[in-house]
Amino acid sequence: MRPAIEHDDVTESGVYVAGNELRYLRAGQDNESAVLLLHGGIVDAAHLTWGSAIGPLAADHDVYALDLLGYGLSDAPPGPYSTDRHVDAVAEFMNVVGLDSAHLVGASLGGGIAIQLALDRPELVDRLVPVSAFGLGTKLPHGRRTWLLAKLGLLNRAGLWLASQRRSIAKSSLDGVVSEPDALPEELVDAFFRELQRPTAGKAYRSWRNAEVGYGGWNTYYYTRLDELECPALFVHGGQDDVFPARWAERAAGIAPEGEVEVFEDAAHWLPRDRPDRFESLVTAYLQE
Repeated sequence: MRPAIEHDDVTESGVYVAGNELRYLRAGQDNESAVLLLHGGIVDAAHLTWGSAIGPLAADHDVYALDLLGYGLSDAPPGPYSTDRHVDAVAEFMNVVGLDSAHLVGASLGGGIAIQLALDRPELVDRLVPVSAFGLGTKLPHGRRTWLLAKLGLLNRAGLWLASQRRSIAKSSLDGVVSEPDALPEELVDAFFRELQRPTAGKAYRSWRNAEVGYGGWNTYYYTRLDELECPALFVHGGQDDVFPARWAERAAGIAPEGEVEVFEDAAHWLPRDRPDRFESLVTAYLQE
């Protein structure tokens, strides 16, 4: 079993979607509801973002934690990797594994995918939990510099290569997404370091970012459609998030018909790993309502 998973009864499987294998982690059995967990971008995978949350959620739900197309152990076919492509792959994954519907919990990129799926395919989503989600605003985190970096993929390759050479550099790179990198479990840092060494690390993210970052801001923007959401939605965000600001989540919760918001003032972008105990308590309680 992959490292950084804090639960014993987890199995790993794979299914084929549009000719590409998608790998996923599975826990819980024969519960009345299912939870589908979607991780973030850059260099991420199911076990990195969700390794701590799988166990608590599996007590009451059948849990599926997916490696998105191009991430983790899933296949990394040629691009482009657009948000639409990820959404279609997730919808077909649910069909292949026999999920008529599920609670969707998505972090960052995964949060945006979950929101779009709830908007485009509402019959698939019971409850929605976007976490530090992409797609709730247009402003780039570092303005035109982010646009330039998106077009110069070589800089991302160089940064990831450098982080893949030394564990200490890999750990320091997490400083921008968690409030206290030194508080992260060593096993999690080790797992992240190993993901950086995959030949395809960063490939899907660079393609996605190139497609999504426009000169004037993010191209995908769900804010104007949030009043169409048919399911209850809990927007969870870190108050110290420097990637997507917490005010986006607060605004989104005010537009969604059954929207709620929870801001962890002492957490940054990678909230499921920054404040795992509080996050897991919040989400498990919300999905049991």
